[in-house]
Amino acid sequence: MTSASATTIRWQNALHAYLYQSVVSQQIDSATSAAATLGRLEAWAPIAALKSNLYAYPLLEVVHLVALATLFGTILVVDLRILGRLRALDLGALVRGLLPWTIAGFALALLTGLTMFVMRISDLIANPMFIAKMCLLFAAGTNAGILHARGPINKNSGITRGQAFLSILIWIAVIFCGRWIAYI
Repeated sequence: MTSASATTIRWQNALHAYLYQSVVSQQIDSATSAAATLGRLEAWAPIAALKSNLYAYPLLEVVHLVALATLFGTILVVDLRILGRLRALDLGALVRGLLPWTIAGFALALLTGLTMFVMRISDLIANPMFIAKMCLLFAAGTNAGILHARGPINKNSGITRGQAFLSILIWIAVIFCGRWIAYI
């Protein structure tokens, strides 16, 4: 090996080491900054007041569960109708009648869920069941968004029926992960 090629290799190795260390240190700085921001949010006065109240978290959990039951219950009824069950119910009327309840359940679940998350950020952010639940909620939202973006619900479409079945499975998995957050 010539002196020039050895020098080139040393320079390449030094450059790779510098770039690697720069990227890693940026990722560490970014993670540290995010953790600090989340820590400040958890220490925020209104959240600290809720955390100091013995009944706040259990009450939030109860309201969250009622909201989730409302949300999942309305979605389940529509999905079952799409799958051919509950044939006595008109799908269009069912969707129109349940939509306000679905939205209310979602809004309340979101509000209580975010509040409980902020109260326990440091515990939840590293909990694999919490992470799985968030991913499943994203999947449920994506599935619903795709379903409704296609226009009126066509209960005779195989794709629509597949999405209804997938919706039920995703929501059951969300509930499963939500319950297991406390035990992992």
